[in-house]
Amino acid sequence: MSSPGADQAAQWFAAQYASAPEGVWHAPGRANLIGEHTDYNDGFVLPFALDRGTFAAAAPHQDAVLELTSRQAAGRGAGAAGRVEIPLDSLAPGSVTGWAAYPAGVVWALREAGYPVPGARVAVDSDLPQGAGLSSSAALECAVALALTELAGLDVARQELAAIARRAENDFVGVPTGIMDQSAALLCQAGHALLLDCRSGEADSVPLNPARSGLTLVIIDTRARHALTESGYGARHIECEEAARALGVRTLREVAGLESLAALTDPVLRRRARHVITENQRVLETAALLRQGQVDGIGRLLNESHASLRDDFEISWPEADVAVDAAVGAGALGARMMGGGFGGSVIALLPQDGAAVHEAVRAAFRGRGWPDPGFLNAPPSSSARRLR
Repeated sequence: MSSPGADQAAQWFAAQYASAPEGVWHAPGRANLIGEHTDYNDGFVLPFALDRGTFAAAAPHQDAVLELTSRQAAGRGAGAAGRVEIPLDSLAPGSVTGWAAYPAGVVWALREAGYPVPGARVAVDSDLPQGAGLSSSAALECAVALALTELAGLDVARQELAAIARRAENDFVGVPTGIMDQSAALLCQAGHALLLDCRSGEADSVPLNPARSGLTLVIIDTRARHALTESGYGARHIECEEAARALGVRTLREVAGLESLAALTDPVLRRRARHVITENQRVLETAALLRQGQVDGIGRLLNESHASLRDDFEISWPEADVAVDAAVGAGALGARMMGGGFGGSVIALLPQDGAAVHEAVRAAFRGRGWPDPGFLNAPPSSSARRLR
């Protein structure tokens, strides 16, 4: 099954390499319905795949070289058509920077896992907003991982491939993310969210079809850009580790309940831990409501999640707070900031005719002199796959 996006990626490949790709693979971005900063604490998350993502048109290379080109990087003036050439034998953490570090890291992580990935030419295209908190980096990693393993005739289970892509981001690029984004890109099903236990790796599909209830999920791009390598994401990771250590557990997932937090004398660490514990509870409650078909019941939990991320985890930003308040005030059932924080997007559950919410958020932004936000309908969609 091809698509306009796949055709465009193939055309970009042909224009750059003067030959046709052997195939085109696609990995979706993800929206996290609820469960933020719980993944690296061995907790629960509930993401779903978007109908937008990253395309990787690819073909084998006769030499042990990874040639990369990105239509988006070329548009930003990043060298000759965004072109990068990397000898595979020189791959090591820190050896590649910028956007190319993500696909290069996938090759490194595959080889470290014992999979003999040969050279390849890869042309990347994407229809995901960059820096909007929709996991464009994981989509890039997973599209390239699928392309390279299939080109090499390697049969890698998807959960293992997700772990390999995560290692590329953690150990090669240097971003301490959890497993959620890669799992969502590789395991989600259309019309479902993915309830992922980040400690055991157990994944379960949970029905998520808001249209049947006369509702729609919308991503509000606040236009406030973030980069996880430059934000406080890593600091929050460290604070959670410190809180767990102070409580005598390996991760915050193991904390029995809120009453245990009295042992934390540092008020900052207490707030961080409280968010993680209560967010895990909200994820499980949301999944239970969705299994009962009560999509309209999850709005309260989205609102509670945002308040916790804003007040206890302290990673929200002004545009997100304004968007949430304006959306809920204009009829959204619930809304919350989404992603690593400090910029990006808000997810909102709206009536199918959400025009009043859209206009209220736009008006709130204009009243503060901010650029208009973007709105993206977010039907729960399929995971990564080969398109042609």
